[in-house]
Amino acid sequence: MRAKEAVASMDAGAIALSGVDKWFETRDEPVHALAPTDLSIATGEFVVILGPSGCGKTTLLRIVGGLIQPTKGEVRVLGHDLWAGGARQSEAAAGMGIVFQDANLFPWLTIEGNITLPLELRSVPRAERQRRVRALIKLVGIEGFDRRWPRELSGGMRQRAAIARALSYDPAVLLMDEPFGALDAMTRDQMNIELQRIWIETRKTIVLVTHSISEAVFLADRVVLLSPRPGRIDTIVEVDFERPRSLDVQASPEFQSIVTTLRHRLIAIS
Repeated sequence: MRAKEAVASMDAGAIALSGVDKWFETRDEPVHALAPTDLSIATGEFVVILGPSGCGKTTLLRIVGGLIQPTKGEVRVLGHDLWAGGARQSEAAAGMGIVFQDANLFPWLTIEGNITLPLELRSVPRAERQRRVRALIKLVGIEGFDRRWPRELSGGMRQRAAIARALSYDPAVLLMDEPFGALDAMTRDQMNIELQRIWIETRKTIVLVTHSISEAVFLADRVVLLSPRPGRIDTIVEVDFERPRSLDVQASPEFQSIVTTLRHRLIAIS
């Protein structure tokens, strides 16, 4: 299935930003991090946010995730307002999972314990917890490591566990902030392949932030390029390669053309 066909077959409306703007107060003067932004992401779409350092990529992702409140504008997730009366609305926030650059696993819990914890907090029955955790461990490819401590795993394996934990309560939306930024190049390529496989199997809506142009083009249905601060949407590029994509696609003239276009645009706006 081609990317455009896949997205076209999905109902729009997983995420909708309208006039979202963000200022941060500092001791010196207010910082305008994100200019008014409108963006719609379809259910099941894989969108990658790209841009220069400090452009507001992480701010945008954290606003979508309900971790910080926008100064102005509206955020709707799965058809629900994320913010109302200055308070985050649990009905919208409950539909999202978040993976950060650091796996942030609890060192005193085993890998299985880390994945199980969100289910325990939601009072999911024990038998159902065990069934879900076994399925997730298989999905992310860490079978045989479930009884290990986080310190005993490589960075890539810890990120696999973090993805499993974020998926444990079956969120409709998965937000990822530079999840593979600290990994070596070969492990990062492998994790990109694995993330694509997980997306194909689950069809979650994924929004991923990265600094890597090639990673963005390899993974995305659409790449959203932000301008320097205050961040605003400068360019949106559709990526129309068949899935599953192998790493060999990166050597194709079409792939290199998209990468070159985005790189030149980044240089022009930086």
